[in-house]
Amino acid sequence: MSNIVVVGSQWGDEGKGKIVDYLSENADVIVRFQGGHNAGHTLVINGKTYKLSILPSGIVRQDKISVIGNGVVIDPWALLNEIEAIKKTGIKISSENLKISNSAPLILPIHSQIDKAREIQRGDSKIGTTGRGIGPAYEDKVARRAIRVSDLKDKSLLKEKVNKLLNHHNIWLKAQNFETLDPENIIANILDISQYILEFADETWVTLDNYNLKGKRILFEGAQGTMLDIDHGTYPFVTSSSTVSGNAASGSGFGLLNISKVLGITKAYTTRVGSGPFPTEQKNEIGNKLGELGHEFGTVTGRKRRCGWFDAVMVKQAIKISGISSIALTKLDVLDKFDELKVCTSYKIGGKEINFFPSCQIDQNQIEPNYEIIEGWNMKTEGISYFDKLPANAIKYIKRLESLIECKINIISTSPRREDTIILENIFN
Repeated sequence: MSNIVVVGSQWGDEGKGKIVDYLSENADVIVRFQGGHNAGHTLVINGKTYKLSILPSGIVRQDKISVIGNGVVIDPWALLNEIEAIKKTGIKISSENLKISNSAPLILPIHSQIDKAREIQRGDSKIGTTGRGIGPAYEDKVARRAIRVSDLKDKSLLKEKVNKLLNHHNIWLKAQNFETLDPENIIANILDISQYILEFADETWVTLDNYNLKGKRILFEGAQGTMLDIDHGTYPFVTSSSTVSGNAASGSGFGLLNISKVLGITKAYTTRVGSGPFPTEQKNEIGNKLGELGHEFGTVTGRKRRCGWFDAVMVKQAIKISGISSIALTKLDVLDKFDELKVCTSYKIGGKEINFFPSCQIDQNQIEPNYEIIEGWNMKTEGISYFDKLPANAIKYIKRLESLIECKINIISTSPRREDTIILENIFN
């Protein structure tokens, strides 16, 4: 058995897309198990860039099966637009290589309307949501109001459920003086595309079980990062789903005991999009330099990412929470032009040193990072694909990170390109 879960171990944007794409060469099935089209992956393959927001990264490999699990919330119009965009690059997509869970909830225009209205109401206390309706869609799932992929099979049931959903949400929108939406328009628009979505509909948990019984290698791909998890992240500045590795099982219907390894993806520094605490953030020339060299803009939103030094406390915590067995370190090359680097080794709150990221929001805002200074290498690592070819100080930096986070780094990325990857251990073996 060799089924692997890939999760982010910071605040997302760690470069999961490239690593999943690289690993999918040795996988048979690639599964997306949570999130929506608020997260994105950028793949650079043979000089061509693919930007994905809801399709699994494995979709660009024609001989692989891609699965969107029940833990994902799906905007059907965004999905179809993405499918068409990828098809135009020459990639073939059909029910043979893309399967969508019948149980996956749909994101409707009412969800985006609510999302944006709430952010307006928050004023200066904005969460930083993308406004794409992901949060409200998950709320409806928990409240047992969701429209699911399987509901598209029955026109009368679909109408009934959409009317009830809109009646519920329009009351709040009207009371807050926001524009309400017409259920008839939404029903008509869904019916126009329902057959295109149903083409990919599948009892995906059965499909995954069958593949597992045949000895196929299954790769589970998470969105965002562990510190954006709804339970274990920097609440309330988090996403609306569970981003930890355990959700790979519940978000796909795949038995937890069938998962053999968890790979955490970690940048060689730290970034964050939107609001929320960020102890190692550099609101200075260092932060600007990291952002410029790392091209730190969101794949989906284009938003500028906040940048800072590597936070070993946070990554170590993510490793423990997600049960990460090894780390893929990305964007090492971004640090090539620094004379010295800093790594956060512990926190100080009110004069007291701690070695974990606190759950209390007040404590989070009072964190002072304790740094260790490490000499930079001022040499080019971009494009290096052998560990012993790295500059000596780059190797020292990697080894020091391993020691601090207490986890082995067995993959190192030195550029966005697929081929610029150092493999110290084949995790599928």
